Amino acid sequence: QVQLVESGGELVQTGGSLRLSCAASGRSFNSYTMGWFRQAPGKAREFVATITWNGDRTYGADSVKGRFTISRDNAKNTVYLQMSNLKPEDTAVYYCAASSTGITTVERRYAYWGQGTQVTVSS
Repeated sequence: QVQLVESGGELVQTGGSLRLSCAASGRSFNSYTMGWFRQAPGKAREFVATITWNGDRTYGADSVKGRFTISRDNAKNTVYLQMSNLKPEDTAVYYCAASSTGITTVERRYAYWGQGTQVTVSS
């Protein structure tokens, strides 16, 4: 089992940047595929980005490609989401999640979730 705690969310202006962090504790962080999801008010949670256990592959949603980068540091048990050129439509609660499957965008394949961190982009 793994416990996840996100941090780094805050209010930022359009065009700004943020880096979210997700610290993991528990067993075998470096064996998990990690993902970021987000949920905007009144909308369903959606996939943002994912990374393999060793960081050799990443994949991002079309809406964030070229702006967001997922990375991980297994020595620090942490996964990151670097966000740049932020837009008001990026406003959401951002969640990190861990999956014991291979790289995946499918929410139900992520068994462990953090509590989320709020990102607000002002126009």
